[in-house]
Amino acid sequence: MEVGLYTFGDIGTDPVTGKHIDAPERLNNLIEEIELADQVGLDVFGLGEHHRPNYAISAPAVVLAAAARTTRNIRLSSAVSVLSSDDPVRIYQQFATLDGLSNGRAELMVGRGSFIESFPLFGYDLDDYNALFDEKLALLMALNEGEVVTWPGSGFTQAIDGLGIYPRPVHGKLPIWIAAGGTPQSMVRAGTLGQPLALAIIGGEPRRFAPLADLYRRAAAQSGHADVARVSLNVHGFVAEDGKQAADIFFPAQKQVMDQIGRERGWAPQTRAQFDAGMGPEGAMFVGSPAQITDKILSLREDLGFDRVSIQMAIGVIEHSTMMKAIEVLGTKVAPELRKAG
Repeated sequence: MEVGLYTFGDIGTDPVTGKHIDAPERLNNLIEEIELADQVGLDVFGLGEHHRPNYAISAPAVVLAAAARTTRNIRLSSAVSVLSSDDPVRIYQQFATLDGLSNGRAELMVGRGSFIESFPLFGYDLDDYNALFDEKLALLMALNEGEVVTWPGSGFTQAIDGLGIYPRPVHGKLPIWIAAGGTPQSMVRAGTLGQPLALAIIGGEPRRFAPLADLYRRAAAQSGHADVARVSLNVHGFVAEDGKQAADIFFPAQKQVMDQIGRERGWAPQTRAQFDAGMGPEGAMFVGSPAQITDKILSLREDLGFDRVSIQMAIGVIEHSTMMKAIEVLGTKVAPELRKAG
């Protein structure tokens, strides 16, 4: 099993210490975190694209390129790139360039995004949310198939008449993961295209997503892609030597972020009791000691059959040295046990 991390590069005020973290400090700390993740043997580090004042990462490929030259083995991915409001040609070229800088370690994870700021920012109509993603994903797949591309174009993409797309990835193609939040249509799309699926589970009972993972695998098999079907479980979590310590560290920052989103979307503020319940065996919070995290992941894997688990530990502002310790524990105490299980 592959084990990794992802983050959006949160900036703002640490709810525990009161220290303000700005974008330059967060970005430089983030490079150190990716370097450490590589050193302790984690498999992948993903960066999410956002266009909000509380996130430092609007251009994942640029930040990942900075990490490419100081890491050796870890795969470098977006998590996600908002394809609907981007140019598929440019995003493909950016990640193919990253692939060259990292000697073939780049991945591209695309989705429709959980926030809407990029649509007006880049001149797109939110009413075209689904159509934009469908067409741009089809073009992205075509770009990955070969050097010379012919594409008819439409209102959402430009026509391409037998032109070359450069540079090309080191191994011929980029791994392109399709991120989904849990709709059956998204499962069928990823399976039919034969692309790996990143399944985001940030609430509810994770085991309830098992039928969706099965639907993805059935769609892949029916389309002749059973041999390449892969599932990544993307979750919120945090690990420390002691389970209570992990919860006490993670809760204030995570609550600050989720309460802010809740004010925008009409959710009630999160309570510690709700958070603690989510840490249980059937909850969506992967927070605890190495043994607790390992047991929860392995138990869930029996039902969902995922190949990779990627944890968002940096939700909100958490002190850099604390995050570095958590990455060390994840890489040295959790990941080896998960790999032993196959």
